[in-house]
Amino acid sequence: MDLYDSRTAISTFLFKRCPPEPVDLAFVFCSPTISSIHPAIALHKAGLAPKLLISGAGTAVDGSAEWSFYRDHALASGVAESALLLEKSARNTAENAAFGAALIEAELGWERVRSLAVCAKPFHMRRAIMTLRRHIPADIRLVAQPPDDPGDLSAETWWQTERGRQRIFAELGKISEYALKGDLGDA
Repeated sequence: MDLYDSRTAISTFLFKRCPPEPVDLAFVFCSPTISSIHPAIALHKAGLAPKLLISGAGTAVDGSAEWSFYRDHALASGVAESALLLEKSARNTAENAAFGAALIEAELGWERVRSLAVCAKPFHMRRAIMTLRRHIPADIRLVAQPPDDPGDLSAETWWQTERGRQRIFAELGKISEYALKGDLGDA
């Protein structure tokens, strides 16, 4: 990488992806559009994630609560309701991580969860991971699993549109805000 190539540096920092692997739980950060749940469903169908935690109380594109929109999509995709944990209150990434971690502790216990697939928009993956690190035990393995959706910003093309540039620079700003508030862990 060219040390002065800012676009590549930003893309390398924000956009994280790991190969799929077995995990104890897929942690889904909701957003208005549905793509973030696709990797969790794929892991579940492949027998790699027995449970999915869906977190988000924002408004989905269909006007429903994000958690409900995602739950309905998971159920329609063949995921059993018994495989779902629903966090229905989070309105931002810090709350997704805090409330989701509390739900894991209460419903499953950290002794039964040693690994999480982190399912979030590709450009949001760094902040999702860093925020989770603040709220989960340090020895939990995190596996970045962003969706492959043409509607999502990609590391290869985000700078080609004004919308893409605005979203990426806003995300960098949010990481700074979270860091200054103490909402990030080591990642």
